Amino acid sequence: MSIMKAPENTPVWVDETRCKACDVCVSVCPAGVLAMRPEPHSTLGAMVEIIEKDSCIGCTDCELSCPDFAIYVADRKEYKFAKLSDEARQRGEAIKKNNYRKLDA
Repeated sequence: MSIMKAPENTPVWVDETRCKACDVCVSVCPAGVLAMRPEPHSTLGAMVEIIEKDSCIGCTDCELSCPDFAIYVADRKEYKFAKLSDEARQRGEAIKKNNYRKLDA
């Protein structure tokens, strides 16, 4: 098995073939980077989506909490992460209150 190479200039990414849509990663993200989108063909009818990649603070909470090793965070040596802003924190709280689903525009 080879080591997965990070997509260039991407702080966080998902292997949707491994994701079972448990939404644990969304529940631990403090910056509102992740949300669940409707996906009728997945087991639970949803799929994780990276909605605000530029807000990723590189905490790795999502990666460490994923039971299926489906989400990855870039190495701090290779990517300059954002600082946690009030806007990102509020978005994260709103997503959690919205049952981990994407917010309506």
